[in-house]
Amino acid sequence: MSKRKSEGAPGSASKGKKSKELEGPNSSISPSVCNGTDTEYIKDPFCDPDNPKKIQFQDVSAAAYKIKDGIHRSPCIKSRMSAMVNMDIYFKKEFLQFTGSFKERGARYALMQLSKEQKEIGVIAASAGNHALALAYHGQCLDIPVTVIMPIIAPMMKIQACVSYGANVIIKGNDISESKVHAQKLGKEKGYVYVNGYDHPHILAGQGTMGLEIVEQVPDVDAVVIPVGGGGLIAGSALAIKNLKPSVQIIGVEAERCASFTEALKAGKPVRTTMASSIADGLAVPTVGVNAFETAKDLVDKVVTVKEENIALAILRLIELEKAIVEGAGATGLAAILEGSLPELKGKKVVVALCGGNIDTTALGRVIERGLAADGRLIRFVVTVSDRPGGIAELTKLLADLGVSIKDIFHERAWLKSDVFSVQVKCVVEARDKAHSEELEAALRKKYTQVAWLPMYF
Repeated sequence: MSKRKSEGAPGSASKGKKSKELEGPNSSISPSVCNGTDTEYIKDPFCDPDNPKKIQFQDVSAAAYKIKDGIHRSPCIKSRMSAMVNMDIYFKKEFLQFTGSFKERGARYALMQLSKEQKEIGVIAASAGNHALALAYHGQCLDIPVTVIMPIIAPMMKIQACVSYGANVIIKGNDISESKVHAQKLGKEKGYVYVNGYDHPHILAGQGTMGLEIVEQVPDVDAVVIPVGGGGLIAGSALAIKNLKPSVQIIGVEAERCASFTEALKAGKPVRTTMASSIADGLAVPTVGVNAFETAKDLVDKVVTVKEENIALAILRLIELEKAIVEGAGATGLAAILEGSLPELKGKKVVVALCGGNIDTTALGRVIERGLAADGRLIRFVVTVSDRPGGIAELTKLLADLGVSIKDIFHERAWLKSDVFSVQVKCVVEARDKAHSEELEAALRKKYTQVAWLPMYF
């Protein structure tokens, strides 16, 4: 493999300071170029809102043939959760791809479709994670220069991984929208091909190969549940599945904090959607892709949104029962089932796409705790007990006798309106399950007159 060239970030750092670069192998990171002041709009010829492109089944078939030697055929295995939810669930484990997500399918196909001249010049993309990883890795495999513009919110773990794959990494933009503006501007200046991670026609065709595999692996499937962000995965996969088995129900799942596909369906076209921070950060795309929407709108049977706590619960269930670490975006399909949003699937054979596993390790612990809270296993309560010797000991004995584990305990005296010989005790405890927590609440209310059972969420 020939050595690939890389370029540092153009221009100067914010506030007039000279940008410092951290040199990686054939790569550069410019963390200080992030003021996000570029506003110039450059139309992407591959993703034209005025002329959206609907991909065809033959596009997906061609992609499957071309990428078969470079993409892992991920397993699609029946889950032990099937009895729990009263349906036969099969998990399509796309998080087992080399870089941890389905994005490799489209990235490899898009790179392979470049002309010889374009392969020599290279490509550019804006991404906070999975698309950047996929392009960087397959660019290295195919000896095609890759530049990725990543926002300042991108996890350092993903940034360093892109560097290790030989990509030229530039940190610019407060969010992915600002990064995209800079990527398109730099691409125009340098002659790079801009590759939209969820809407380029070749990306859609590549992602659709997951649908081909699902039909082959579970021939009698009744429904397929697919997470939706920009829409590329559900568009390509729905096209493939519906062409092979029109009876299969295609269900999209979005995080309620960024339901761009749902809003597009209401408006009849992609519209910019208000978004908020979400556990499913990989789905946080404010405007669904124009080509993705055009391809998917008549193929998707239903789209639902899920709450944050149920995404956390889905991640917890996958860790505990499947021994699988899946990111929030990848777990939303299961979250919809656990939330009870898809009752029509009871008794049916259902494939759920677990499409990514690149959860930030610093966030994983917090997500697990939220999942425990959503599951009724992590509980907060405040109880007023006697402040005389033995008062708190009685409380802890009650908890111990019930088999409840204390994670945190705090007591205060100053703000009580009751008698001066009382103390208010706030506890965070862990129970076996929801029934166990209900048993604890009943025991506390029986013994103490002042018990505040705190809500899981505010």
